[in-house]
Amino acid sequence: MSVLVYTENWDGKFKKISFELVSYATSIANQLNLSVAALSLGPVDSGELSKLASYGVSRILNNPDERFNTLDNQAIAKAVAAAAETVQASIIVLAHNNLGKAVAPRLAVKLKAGLVSAVNGLPISTEPFVVKKMLFTGKAFGMVEMLSKIKVITLSSNSFGLVENLVTPSPEAFDAGILDADFCTQVQQTSKVTGKVLLSDADIVISGGRGMKAAENWSSLEELASLLGAGTACSRPVSDEGWRPHSEHVGQTGKIIAPNLYFAFGISGAIQHLGGVSSSKVIVAVNKDPDAPIFEAADYGIVGDVFKVLPQFIEAVKEIKS
Repeated sequence: MSVLVYTENWDGKFKKISFELVSYATSIANQLNLSVAALSLGPVDSGELSKLASYGVSRILNNPDERFNTLDNQAIAKAVAAAAETVQASIIVLAHNNLGKAVAPRLAVKLKAGLVSAVNGLPISTEPFVVKKMLFTGKAFGMVEMLSKIKVITLSSNSFGLVENLVTPSPEAFDAGILDADFCTQVQQTSKVTGKVLLSDADIVISGGRGMKAAENWSSLEELASLLGAGTACSRPVSDEGWRPHSEHVGQTGKIIAPNLYFAFGISGAIQHLGGVSSSKVIVAVNKDPDAPIFEAADYGIVGDVFKVLPQFIEAVKEIKS
């Protein structure tokens, strides 16, 4: 028996979330005295595959079929199910991202498995098997008991650290038995953002709200983000106004993020926004309204005009970096 991890790659490279998933799976495997297997679909450099071994993977299944680059969740679910049967997996771990949220339910149906999404920690107990997840946009925690023989888990981003545990497996070719008919998605065009830190990867996020007043005032936030190597984000009203792209909208109806440090400049802190950022390790808020809801969630708060506070932030960071 084993714990199987589906390690998604981006253009042939694994990102932090993949190694976080492997670290999490290894920790569960240690609790249950199981082995850990990783599944990689699509073209990946051999050097990238070997990185998985740094976090405890004892078996690496690799299928370099380029058709998986379409991210067709039906085909991927079928491949993961086949891999689970190959390694006799009792637990399958996926990322709680767009792809993971699409694949996990299909996988659970195929394997007649129990599914718990957005898990944010190791099992509270293994007999019975109980995992913890956030409820009500982060305002409560739920303890979910999984009774099924096979268990499917999606892990929330940045909820588990990287734990190195070097082993030396050799990647092995894996034929998932996928046919052309299994791929229902065709990619006609691809547009990618370049030169920016993606929100899903960012350890630090600089976010702005309506308090920034206009699109042209974002240059200062971008400057701070550049100095800190951070990603940029915004509240929904900002993206609705067209000041920033919808890809930067974080909140309950946008992207759910969990960076180590989240800066909120001129954001009031509506419950829908907090639902997308409440998992941040540290929240720093700047708002001129002392009664703004954001201060209830913030670890550090500054009551002041963002146009006076932000330049001081930038100068302080420049001084420290120099």
